[in-house]
Amino acid sequence: MTTTSGTPTTPGDTAATATDRQIAAAEAHSAHNYHPLPVVVATAEGAWMTDVEGRRYLDMLAGYSALNFGHGNPRLIAAAKAQLDRVTLTSRAFHHDRFAAFCAELAELCGMETVLPMNTGAEAVETAIKTARKWGYRVKGVPDGRARIVVAADNFHGRTTTIVSFSTDPEARADFGPYTPGFTIVPYGDLAAVEAAVDDDTVAVLLEPIQGEAGVLVPPPGYLAGVRRLTTERNVLFMADEIQSGLGRTGRTFACEHEDVVPDVYVLGKALGGGVVPVSAVVSSHDVLGVFKPGEHGSTFGGNPLACAVGLEVIAMLRTGEYQERAAELGTHLHRGLAALTGSGVTEVRGRGLWAGVDIDPALGTGREVSERLLARGVLVKDTHGSTIRLAPPLVITKEDLDWSLDQLHSALPR
Repeated sequence: MTTTSGTPTTPGDTAATATDRQIAAAEAHSAHNYHPLPVVVATAEGAWMTDVEGRRYLDMLAGYSALNFGHGNPRLIAAAKAQLDRVTLTSRAFHHDRFAAFCAELAELCGMETVLPMNTGAEAVETAIKTARKWGYRVKGVPDGRARIVVAADNFHGRTTTIVSFSTDPEARADFGPYTPGFTIVPYGDLAAVEAAVDDDTVAVLLEPIQGEAGVLVPPPGYLAGVRRLTTERNVLFMADEIQSGLGRTGRTFACEHEDVVPDVYVLGKALGGGVVPVSAVVSSHDVLGVFKPGEHGSTFGGNPLACAVGLEVIAMLRTGEYQERAAELGTHLHRGLAALTGSGVTEVRGRGLWAGVDIDPALGTGREVSERLLARGVLVKDTHGSTIRLAPPLVITKEDLDWSLDQLHSALPR
């Protein structure tokens, strides 16, 4: 069903009192570390959300890919409810009866051997960094304190102090120093730059197969395969941050598969928790993750029973191939529709599968302005880096709803 929302009213309008009260309360009592669109969601189902005023919106962001399977997916909700009646948390001080299956099945999905579960994506990236450093010292033989990791400019791997130390985004990095050393930043998509940066102290190359926050940047053909070949030759770990790009988003289980590449380490999150609970993981071989000994790394909530129950259902859903196929087929349709908008307020479109970065002509408007216009038309997207909007609908979206969203985008574009 594709009903549109009414035009959101401005603060002070009596028709929007519930929205106004909720937003005012949030701004009064929460840190202003986000600048959300002026909508207050109350319920959601599938690809649609309803606000406190009863207006419906098509979700074209899907929680930055955390909601790949849609809001309130019946299979995931059933799995969570069943586990809620049993046990939700033990800590890793004890075993629980969902942990072994979760680790084994996630490892199999990835074609790997070992899983280290965490909660958030940033925790998984931090875990990968610690893994690479310890592996470098214990296995590769890098002198203590000299391990280096090669990363790409315009990356987004999270917001911890270590991760923002190798960010090139001033908003993410400024005023959070002193910064953690040990990272070499090279241009994204430049294989020669990666090769020049790798030296005897390099323990890993950490990359997003597609850069999401930067505007859904797809690297040139052969880049990932070239990094895989180089890291193998130089005895360096290739760590793929598939937190946004993985688990069906691009039409494959992992974005690396588009170049038939298997990294040494997968960093996973977002969709792994099905939009129900935060679940993340680092997945690799025994040789790599075997460097950890008890007490050297962990998390109270990492791999908890509720997370494992939901994660197991996510894995089962991905094994059918249905969601990857939907992302591939509908992604082709989406990109064909977006390409038709180039020159009509859009300067460039990038992406793969049901994931796209759309550059708005800066002479005509900003990404935020287009996002607000789409909000008024019942479509929710998010801007990034000034002139870009990102589209990442739930993989359960229908072709009809996708077409409707493209019509709304066409109407919302500045002329």
